[in-house]
Amino acid sequence: DAFVLAAGAWSAPLGEALGCPLPVRAKKRDVFVLETPAALPGCPLVIDPSGFWFRTEGALLLAGGPPRGDDADDLPLDAIDHGLFEDLLWPTLAARVPALEALRLRSAWAGYYEMNSFDHNGLAGRLPGWANAFTACGFSGHGMQQAPAVGHSMARLVAGLDAPLI
Repeated sequence: DAFVLAAGAWSAPLGEALGCPLPVRAKKRDVFVLETPAALPGCPLVIDPSGFWFRTEGALLLAGGPPRGDDADDLPLDAIDHGLFEDLLWPTLAARVPALEALRLRSAWAGYYEMNSFDHNGLAGRLPGWANAFTACGFSGHGMQQAPAVGHSMARLVAGLDAPLI
């Protein structure tokens, strides 16, 4: 009896099919898996003002940042920009944490963020013009942080109950 549009980077075309344009676009992000002899116990997620970020993943580091140059929607995932790591990310990491100067690139992969091009915040709630269609998309990389509250609120909306403001 109800439909929740939560298709991540592919939510906009489905919203269009329902007559509800959504400002959600697939934005490619390259993620680099790094080895370093430096121990970083208790290191939190660090986001540099340049947009580059890193966090620990067991004994490894994950790091990434916004693509350089053309930030077009739906860039292909099969071409990792290793120059992004070599030219920009590594020097930025080494400047922020000098112990990371000795890191090594172990591997890399790419994926899509579901970017809300309006304000980079998630869209959650009833779709305009529909009594039984809802959306939860466009979280721009913050979905896992906000998923418990959004899921709880969406479940209440679908069940016909009031949802708390989130």
